[in-house]
Amino acid sequence: MIPNYKAHPWHGISAGENAPEVVTVFVEIVPSDTIKYEVDKESGYLIVDRPQKFSNIIPALYGFVPRTYCDEEVKDLAVAHGASDVEIGDHDPLDICVLCSHHITSGNILLQAIPIGGFKMIDDGEADDKIVSVLVGDHAFGHYKDISELPKAEINRLLHYFLTYKNLPGEVAKCRIDEVYGAEHAKEVIKASQNDYANNFLK
Repeated sequence: MIPNYKAHPWHGISAGENAPEVVTVFVEIVPSDTIKYEVDKESGYLIVDRPQKFSNIIPALYGFVPRTYCDEEVKDLAVAHGASDVEIGDHDPLDICVLCSHHITSGNILLQAIPIGGFKMIDDGEADDKIVSVLVGDHAFGHYKDISELPKAEINRLLHYFLTYKNLPGEVAKCRIDEVYGAEHAKEVIKASQNDYANNFLK
């Protein structure tokens, strides 16, 4: 009898039949976590990356879109939109935040989300886009179609986290966010990351 194996969350799960309009998200971290978890690329299990620094707690569900990768096409998009100092993609799956009004207590889960925008984040010369999305069917966030419709305070919470989560007081920031972009560009980034995945892993 052939044993049943758990699908690898990066390689063994589809980004979704309707991607990039609706995408599958593998959630690594939830807002109550004081530890930053990330998927181990070899085994597919969540591992402890590091404790969160100080009060830097992610204000939304956070994870990645399966079968995506940030390489040449993601980098080229960032350069085409003004980030001339970007040299490479960050060589990770595409990061995504999911806004949700429900208290989800732990990661290591899959959900469906609608991309509504994102941040063009540059991390020490690497293109490290952060897609912003809403949980499908969520009663408080599910109706948003574009990041421009969100309350400014909601955007600022996310911006503050990503601009500070890697730095101790007094350190020079390595990360910057050049642009807050809308749903259409977010879908371009997702498509580019899917192409980068295909070019690196499906040859």
